[in-house]
Amino acid sequence: MRFALLLLVLFSATAQAAAIERFKTFVRGTQAARADFEQKVYDRNGKLTQESKGSFVFQRPGLFRWVYAKPVDQVIVGDGERVWIHDTDLNQVTVRRIARVLGSTPAALLAGASDIQNAFDMKELGEKDGLEWLEAKPREKEAGFESMRLGLSTGGVEAMELVDHFGQTTRLRFSNVVRNPQIEPGTFRFSPPKGADVLGD
Repeated sequence: MRFALLLLVLFSATAQAAAIERFKTFVRGTQAARADFEQKVYDRNGKLTQESKGSFVFQRPGLFRWVYAKPVDQVIVGDGERVWIHDTDLNQVTVRRIARVLGSTPAALLAGASDIQNAFDMKELGEKDGLEWLEAKPREKEAGFESMRLGLSTGGVEAMELVDHFGQTTRLRFSNVVRNPQIEPGTFRFSPPKGADVLGD
């Protein structure tokens, strides 16, 4: 879930700006976006343990839909009040109040507030692999991850790396990004399918 709610940074606008300024520009200027993604998960020894693909769309504040197409069919929807996670194979839905999920999490970069520096310690990491990198560490000790790194080109955010408390690293690459698109009504609504087990609050 954290990858999705993760997500979910995309573009900035100022080519000459440093990574933090580029990201601030993104927060100010992007109310919505959609993109495809490729995700790879590595264990603490650097071994690839999982690969997946999918797409996402978000609209600030607090609305998002993250769809894993391969290899697991899973949908994560934030409707502004709750976050719904539907595992199609198990026909199981987990729901949490969004206020309990956001906070100092990757989702806060997507769904909330423009005052992101209240929730994260942010610093420049310099250039690597043709991208400028920014690190965001949550101020909240109970956040579900240790740090997040964003790789920005002159066109915007192209990569994201999330390190959790178990030393596991999740790397995402974004493509086909559209900023501030028209979003169809109902995109951020979710109703549990008939017969699904619903867990949570």
